[in-house]
Amino acid sequence: MILAAIDIGSNAVRLLIEEVVITGENEQYFRKISLTRVPLRLGEDVFSQGKISQEKSKKLIKTLKAFRYLMEVNDVKHFRACATSAMREAENGKDIRKLIKAKANIDLEIIKGHEEAELILANFNTANLLNDQTYLYIDVGGGSTEVSLLKNNKKIKSKSFKLGTVRLLKGKVPPSIWEDAQQWVTDLAVQENVIAIGTGGNINRIYKESIHSFGEKIKYDEIKSIVDHIASFTFEERIKKLKLKPDRADVIIPAGKIYLSFMQHIKATEMLVPKVGLADGIIYNLFQKHIKNKT
Repeated sequence: MILAAIDIGSNAVRLLIEEVVITGENEQYFRKISLTRVPLRLGEDVFSQGKISQEKSKKLIKTLKAFRYLMEVNDVKHFRACATSAMREAENGKDIRKLIKAKANIDLEIIKGHEEAELILANFNTANLLNDQTYLYIDVGGGSTEVSLLKNNKKIKSKSFKLGTVRLLKGKVPPSIWEDAQQWVTDLAVQENVIAIGTGGNINRIYKESIHSFGEKIKYDEIKSIVDHIASFTFEERIKKLKLKPDRADVIIPAGKIYLSFMQHIKATEMLVPKVGLADGIIYNLFQKHIKNKT
């Protein structure tokens, strides 16, 4: 079964296509066929002007038309398209949604922050998390950050904050948002050692700069050292010397600040970086839905 997920974020638009390979009863694995990422940065318009510009609207529709063709040639059986923070807040979000349906034949869902968190958390149904360990899950996007406390493989508490990398770059995050986020984590009052779980393109890139192999935990001090090292370069130097993409070179610093802040306030000294995100969660959710429909 070949499935696809479209994730329309505040910084980039992604198409993930995966094949689900059934290996036994209640056993399967997901094989990535392709991941296409287009850095449209819709949040740049929304967080400063309140709506998506006509130019970016046209680019979004062209992108989704291309995604539709890519899904067709890969024989995708089922797909789901979700938009997050930027489309949620855009004055013209619903109008663009109608245009996408008319011109690209894609039914786009504009999902709320709590649903975004639930979809990403679906990834951890396939992860080997320790039953007796407490985790703070942190997903940093362009427009929002989703945070959840996980214990005994169950979600205890979850919240979405309007705290994102593109918002920070545009100067659209008031001190009160930071204070609310930090207070929420402090109020969790977890006594035992907490391990952070970080998802999102920026923490993946930060992790890549470390000495660790996939699956190994990275320490708070290592993340801070890497972020400080990247911040010591100018924007142009990050592209030329560190080989960062232009749409990553600016957002990676505010992203690092967000991850480190949450870790600091819950006193987490280590982080797991599983390299999964919303698109992976959408595919897992699609698989569960269609398997249940067969039984």
